[in-house]
Amino acid sequence: MRELSEIRHDIDKIDDELVELFKKRMDCAREVGCYKKLNGTPVLNRRRENEILDDVQQKGGEYGLYARLLFSNIMELSRALQHGIVNSGKKLRAEIESAEEMPDASSLTIAYQGIKGANSHEASLKLFPDSRLKNYVSFGDVFEAVNNGEADFGVLPVENSTAGSVSAVYDLILKYRFYIVGALEMPIDYCLAGLKQSTVDDIETVWSHPQALSQCAEYCQKHGFSPVPRANTAVAARDVMREKRLNTAAICSYKAAEEYGMKILDDHLQDNPHNATRFVVISKKLYISADANKISLCFSLPHVTGSLYGLLCRFNSLGLNLTKIESRPIAAKDFEYLFYLDFSGNAHNTQVTDLLSQLSEEMPEFSFLGNYVEK
Repeated sequence: MRELSEIRHDIDKIDDELVELFKKRMDCAREVGCYKKLNGTPVLNRRRENEILDDVQQKGGEYGLYARLLFSNIMELSRALQHGIVNSGKKLRAEIESAEEMPDASSLTIAYQGIKGANSHEASLKLFPDSRLKNYVSFGDVFEAVNNGEADFGVLPVENSTAGSVSAVYDLILKYRFYIVGALEMPIDYCLAGLKQSTVDDIETVWSHPQALSQCAEYCQKHGFSPVPRANTAVAARDVMREKRLNTAAICSYKAAEEYGMKILDDHLQDNPHNATRFVVISKKLYISADANKISLCFSLPHVTGSLYGLLCRFNSLGLNLTKIESRPIAAKDFEYLFYLDFSGNAHNTQVTDLLSQLSEEMPEFSFLGNYVEK
């Protein structure tokens, strides 16, 4: 067996040769891009790519699958280069370029789900302390309020660090395709609140929103409480006081307990001491702040082996940090999915704009959902 240093010396020589060959191939890809621009030819030619990949896999022998993966990545990079040459995604580029800064908050109406004391109410106050807040019964009602102009923006929870995604909100985001123009990560701390004459020993049943019950599941199990879902944490608090049940308490925020004149029976109930919920601001109009740091997309993938991997490689090649990816089933289509993706970046960065434009041209379905500041 050869010494490791000798093997590595050969690898270094081969790598030098590969780099030079890669540069030559990319020069050829550039020429192809110029030809396609001149002749109005689409950048993506899936049949041509598959023919090359099949040939490479066959020639690769025992390393055929590795060779296919390598060349698949090279083709992704070649296409990215060509998209830049033909200036793909003109409509999306114009949309991003024409986006305005966020308007003056004092003149805005903000929609949220729930009532005073709810987490969404508190998040709305943090995001828009100078705006008029208007409450609605359901998440869908918030979207409709923004849709019909009753509200300028809507504030909605999308993800909790313990209970995960709020699927109903993501489904509405994908349905309406509104823009996300802001976001807030807010620590969530729950208390057990009941009637003034109640004690913890009296409590048999707890009311709260399903997400809150999920975030405090271990606490409920430990105390033998029967969880009963309610529309909202603050609604649960209000209803406990209205019905005056000695054996029933609400899992809610401290502000909700204060708002409805409740006695705090126990505190810090959440199973995760670092419990937090992410809220987003939805809008019918695109706004992009100069310091925007998060981008959200929605897209479907072509039915091609490795399409998701190829997509992720593009983000990796630009050093972009993906913070979330989630799939949701497409209504009326069997086992077909839309993907929701968040990543760190600013759409006014040339490389980011180029990537978004490329994806808008290649994905079967694509929506740019916004570029915003996450607080």
